[in-house]
Amino acid sequence: MSAPNAGAKKPTIGLTAGSRVRLRSAGPDDEAIVSTGIFRGLVSIGGDNALAIELEGADGDEKGRVRLVPIPALLAVDILEAAKPEEEKRNEPTPSANYFR
Repeated sequence: MSAPNAGAKKPTIGLTAGSRVRLRSAGPDDEAIVSTGIFRGLVSIGGDNALAIELEGADGDEKGRVRLVPIPALLAVDILEAAKPEEEKRNEPTPSANYFR
């Protein structure tokens, strides 16, 4: 028997800016820090990479704060709502009238 949709192509998984995520990262005393919010992008600080998350903050005091979570500290990333990637915009210069002679 073949599995249903065996020939169907699965969508590519990607973490795109604007996606709503929940991160679990290493914290003090062997406890995980849970951060829920909007993924804003990848940030490099002194050669180390971190995920930038704009926090939702259920209690309101963290709402809007941006948390940088270093990649080595990540334990899990849950993509709650995936944002569609923006189309790559290419600004091709228009040829100047007298550029090529």
